[in-house]
Amino acid sequence: MGLLGNNKKAAIQQQHITTLLSAGTIVSGGLNAPAFARIDGTVNGDVEVAEGLILGETGAINGNVSTGELVVHGTINGNVTVKSIEIAASGNVNGDITTQLLAVATGGIYNGRLVMNGKEGAAFSKS
Repeated sequence: MGLLGNNKKAAIQQQHITTLLSAGTIVSGGLNAPAFARIDGTVNGDVEVAEGLILGETGAINGNVSTGELVVHGTINGNVTVKSIEIAASGNVNGDITTQLLAVATGGIYNGRLVMNGKEGAAFSKS
């Protein structure tokens, strides 16, 4: 269920991951990463990723998230600012979301306010 599945660009799941936090890893403090990242561990602090982020089923973020594309299989306790967000069936977001695109699978949980800004087509245009 990739947000970009029908677009010409590859879905986030097919991108080259430049930063990986394995299950069991705990980061206390903020995390800044270039390009695409995957978090299967826990981050206690704000997360900023340049292009996109996959939060695995064992992943947890206790802080705010800022990135381009976000796929949530785990839990976020904090506000999210993204171009697009996909909350999978196992995903849980507790906080406000500001986005251009939102997809929530059956079973996905979202508790917070939602601000939709912009149009779907503008979310993925790059020069």
